[in-house]
Amino acid sequence: MKNLIKKMVYGQRYDHIPWPQQVYLRPGERQIRMWQRAWRLRRAPVLSLAEYQARVSVGEIEEIITCVLCGESRQQPLYRPRARDGSWEYSVVRCPGCGFLYRNPNIRPERLGDLYATGYSRFLTGKYARNRQRRYRVVMDAVSPVLDDGAGRRLLDFGCGAGLFLELAEQRGFDAYGVDLSPDSVEQARQRLTRAKVFHGSPLTVAEIAAGGFDVITMWSVLAHLPRPVEDLSMLRGLLAPGGKLVILTVNAGSLHLAGLADRWQGFTRNHLMFYSRDTLPRLLSAAGFSRTSFASFYGDEVAAGVSKLSPTEIARLKRRVDATDGGSMLVAVGHA
Repeated sequence: MKNLIKKMVYGQRYDHIPWPQQVYLRPGERQIRMWQRAWRLRRAPVLSLAEYQARVSVGEIEEIITCVLCGESRQQPLYRPRARDGSWEYSVVRCPGCGFLYRNPNIRPERLGDLYATGYSRFLTGKYARNRQRRYRVVMDAVSPVLDDGAGRRLLDFGCGAGLFLELAEQRGFDAYGVDLSPDSVEQARQRLTRAKVFHGSPLTVAEIAAGGFDVITMWSVLAHLPRPVEDLSMLRGLLAPGGKLVILTVNAGSLHLAGLADRWQGFTRNHLMFYSRDTLPRLLSAAGFSRTSFASFYGDEVAAGVSKLSPTEIARLKRRVDATDGGSMLVAVGHA
């Protein structure tokens, strides 16, 4: 029925355009998605912490939490994402105080490594990794000149995975370091890289990293994985040199995609715990000691890389609407020390 209505309204004019881009190009899409979001918020009850605890079950490595950004204990259950194969399922709530979205129950910090103990490198170097370096280059250009020239500059990639970004950092001349919780990913990174140094564990357990003085710290699709983000970003803030920058790429909880897809949003994955928007991320960075937050729009890898099949007119319209609405499906931000 939905497809039939769309055909009646739009005809075949947008059939050649992938749906993630259609939401920015079809007339009325923004209004429809905003209405969907408002309707969901209106229907969802706001519960006390005790009421919410009575409704959910808590797994062995999980715990019930309150909002990590503002401390609000009330819960507004909004989403129930699940894997197609049934291998995982969890609840996502909205904070009635500041609007932050997070998984609740969440993962206990001391059990976070359980999610990455075995086999995670197969994901990072499999289908996920296709064109991944292209995405890194797109974001590096978007935050220019932060990552343009690494000569004489120290860089830490927090959550470096198999070293795909560090390979680019080496090429740009950075004195590069990486840390990750996945031991097999760290081993793959070491085999890939020539000069960058990669370690398993926390930055503070590695003397060369704990000494700080980094000009740039990067977090590529890592922020959503952190159960204690204020503590982690405060630690990273302490590792930056004066005037240093924290570059963040994460899923955008303020996107029209989430408003339209709800439980089926691509940002809800097995290991994602926290979901930020342009409204909530500055609150986090401020709490962690950063002076300000700046954003860059994300138009999609193909559009930004100049290989999109869209016409020049469609590309120009997409960019205008991304700039004017939500900033795109991914959140690109820089925290300034």
